Amino acid sequence: MSRRSIFRSLMLACLAFAGANVHAAGSDAHAGKSRPHTPGLVEWSAPALPSNLPQTEEEKEAGRRQGRRTPTPELLQPTIDRQLPAYVPTPGVRLSGTFAGGSSDVLVGLVGMWFERFARYHPDVRLSIEPPFAGSLGTKELIKESVDFVFVSRELKPEDLVEFDARFGYAPTSIPISGGSYRHFGFLDAMGFFVHPDNPIRQLSYEQIDAIYSSTRHRGGDAITTWGQLGLTGEWADKKIAVHGIKPWNGFEEFIRQKILDKDGRRGEWRDDIHFEKVVFPLAGNVAGDRYALGYSGLAYIDAPVRMLPLVEVAGSAAVAPTYENVALATYPLTRLVYFNVNKAPGKPLPPALAEFVRFLLSREGQEVVREHGIFLPLRESQAAPGRQTLGD
Repeated sequence: MSRRSIFRSLMLACLAFAGANVHAAGSDAHAGKSRPHTPGLVEWSAPALPSNLPQTEEEKEAGRRQGRRTPTPELLQPTIDRQLPAYVPTPGVRLSGTFAGGSSDVLVGLVGMWFERFARYHPDVRLSIEPPFAGSLGTKELIKESVDFVFVSRELKPEDLVEFDARFGYAPTSIPISGGSYRHFGFLDAMGFFVHPDNPIRQLSYEQIDAIYSSTRHRGGDAITTWGQLGLTGEWADKKIAVHGIKPWNGFEEFIRQKILDKDGRRGEWRDDIHFEKVVFPLAGNVAGDRYALGYSGLAYIDAPVRMLPLVEVAGSAAVAPTYENVALATYPLTRLVYFNVNKAPGKPLPPALAEFVRFLLSREGQEVVREHGIFLPLRESQAAPGRQTLGD
């Protein structure tokens, strides 16, 4: 395929997500109230993405041995947030030490670039990751104290958190060090909710999603089971929402649970009548084939004609669509994060070399490495600042 054809395909797909039916001017799908102050946005449409297939056992094993094969980067690349601090090595300190860690298979290339760049500043600090490369395996080794850190391309599993706390009496420290990707298969793509193209709904709020998907409904309100309860009229008013999701436990499912169903330290639980799939791959096709369906998945798996929905994270705020720009700027709420996980006892500092490494990761120079790698999205300062606070900066 020519470069022009590739660029056109990428632009069409980006425009499809960009115009994934942000609500039209003067409409409010939930309350049906006029909102004249809200500007209308143009909607675009484009072909569905090519379908991805699950990894074969041979591919999985190759990833565990040497890291997963890196996909072709997006032609549109993000800029670095200039509010990130520049990295300046701690003056008057010569750091040294040897530290070994684990890593998810999709992070091997990026982590190697980080190690190489950090060594330019601190040549006596030796950082390494060793196979097998898998976030879950690395976390188990962190609990066993066999490694000093682990890079994981998702939130840690609840069972790992329980096991860690049972051994040490506190939680592991998980510091966001990179954004996920926009829509790269297997590389922590952003997530979204979608409906059949005929569905007139224009947006969903976190409260509505919780009321649709959750049995616990920690965000308050009654259960929502019909499209009419979301403000749709006519033929849609009495139609039951066919709710589709991914069977627990799954990284996609856990992310949605933590972001939307969990609230104020209380873990949300799924409704019993959800149409669960064991894996993410069929979700877009299932919704495309059901006029009254609602589902979610990663953006890399939108391989059927569905309509992505803008989301309202905080009541009263504007809906945000899953466009490339919104994901890159971290204004879209279901963007994902890569974490550096380490055993840091409360009130105690990390070893100086590891603390300096994390400070480098959270700097402008550290995030420039992410941009150069070309698959994941650099952190914005609002995402990086809490990590520096964790270090005590």
